[in-house]
Amino acid sequence: MAYWLVKSEPGSWSWQDQTKVGATNWDGVRNPQATSFLRSMRKGDRVFFYHSGDERQIVGVVEVVKEFYPDPKDTSGRFGMVDLKTVTELPKPVTLAAVKAEKRLANLALVKQSRLSVMPIDEASWKLISRMGGLT
Repeated sequence: MAYWLVKSEPGSWSWQDQTKVGATNWDGVRNPQATSFLRSMRKGDRVFFYHSGDERQIVGVVEVVKEFYPDPKDTSGRFGMVDLKTVTELPKPVTLAAVKAEKRLANLALVKQSRLSVMPIDEASWKLISRMGGLT
């Protein structure tokens, strides 16, 4: 199993929206590097759900239920999407400030490439963030 993080502006698609539908496609990614990460996602991978914008915090966990497939809204044929289903809300959201304050997380793309909307999370960082968020 691999671990990831996806970002969404709460005004466009929030954790509350995600939990209402349960499972949906993760579309609209147009950055080539983020798209490459979507291509690498496999069914069963776990994904942190991050609220960008003013909130800047990890709020939940979703799971990949359908691997990369073409995004019908993309006329170029270069971009695609995956399907994600809701797993759990973090009991305590993990803010970007808390991530940046933890030296063991300094290598994360969340810190180094803050504009990237889809990124990998190594297993040790996943476990640490999960503990920070109240998941055991």
